[in-house]
Amino acid sequence: MNSAARSENAFRKLLTFRILIVLAYQIMGIVVGWHIYELTHDTLALGLIGLAEVIPYFCCALFAGYAVDHYSRRMFGVVASLLLFLNALTLAAVSAGWISGNPTFWIYGSIAINGLARAFIGPSYSAMFALILPRDQYARASGIGSSVFQLGLIAGPALGGIMVGWAGKTTAYGVAALLCIAAAAALFSLRVKEPPSAASTPIFTSIAGGIQFVFSNQVVLGAQSLDMFAVLFGGAVAMLPAFIHDVYHYGPEGLGLLRAAPAIGAIITGLFLTRHPINRHAGRWLLGAVAGFGLCIISFALSSNIWIAGIMLMLSGICDGVSVVMRTTIMQLATPDEMRGRVSAINGIFIGSSNELGAFESGIASRLFGLIPSVIFGGVMTLGVVATTAKLAPKLRRLELHQLY
Repeated sequence: MNSAARSENAFRKLLTFRILIVLAYQIMGIVVGWHIYELTHDTLALGLIGLAEVIPYFCCALFAGYAVDHYSRRMFGVVASLLLFLNALTLAAVSAGWISGNPTFWIYGSIAINGLARAFIGPSYSAMFALILPRDQYARASGIGSSVFQLGLIAGPALGGIMVGWAGKTTAYGVAALLCIAAAAALFSLRVKEPPSAASTPIFTSIAGGIQFVFSNQVVLGAQSLDMFAVLFGGAVAMLPAFIHDVYHYGPEGLGLLRAAPAIGAIITGLFLTRHPINRHAGRWLLGAVAGFGLCIISFALSSNIWIAGIMLMLSGICDGVSVVMRTTIMQLATPDEMRGRVSAINGIFIGSSNELGAFESGIASRLFGLIPSVIFGGVMTLGVVATTAKLAPKLRRLELHQLY
């Protein structure tokens, strides 16, 4: 098998791992949201789901990046997948009533373990992505990877909502557990020669080196900050169970469909960018996409019809799809090979933790201002973030991708 064929085969296995773990995580996420709201009927409880996950994620992410850079890029992803498998089984047992005690305690505890596992999955995937592919394929492969990721975001919530409605929460958690095992097997079967472990460096010195790189690079820092604050303020997904219950009056199937709507838009964008990658005016495209995302979130909050709301969320996914592909390509091209794990971990703190913190912010804002005004406020803040980033990061605003090759 020649080098190109080996690379393509390895990339297929990496994508298989990615879609399986995303499916599992999304199914667990939507079932947990429904489970918690069914128990509490409290939007703040939905926000606390994000907080329960982001605290361990935030605490472990930098150490996970160090471990991936200095030891194995592959095995940490395998172990993290197995940890998610055990968590899904625990949630299934809680749902079935096999574990005594306060169910919300067990649910939030399992969510916290999910945050720990996710801290390793992102750096492992990012490091393997760069190890498998040549640099001139990054833009195209980022589009493919984004499409696969978004496919998981489409199918996961839809499957989770349907399984809760038709077969119950326990079955949904059980399916998520099987997907985690399959994801671990796919990554374990990936045969690629990893470079020798990085020279032994004190862990905090090594982590500081990754942080210094990010904060000294205006393009990398600007791209990460833009997405972090946009997701922090503009994310409406955490409040969807409340919209379904109190505004649209649908069941869990409707929740699954609305959760999938942004990913439908994003996968369309990813497939388009796979064949037509953006090479010119990359910074302007990134800023414009995030601004469009904020406008779509405002329009969603003002929609009283579930179908119009779904269209607005799909359009937000189109904008987010452009943002994700551009940010991923920029990050892969701008990051030195020897610190991909650490930079990916820092990116995860910026982006991944902002999803959970955004969920917590949405829960607090909805308690203070009401459900719909809180989402409108988030969309307006997203537009403010775009304007601020454009002013403070002129190198990002003027970025052309060829400058990074």
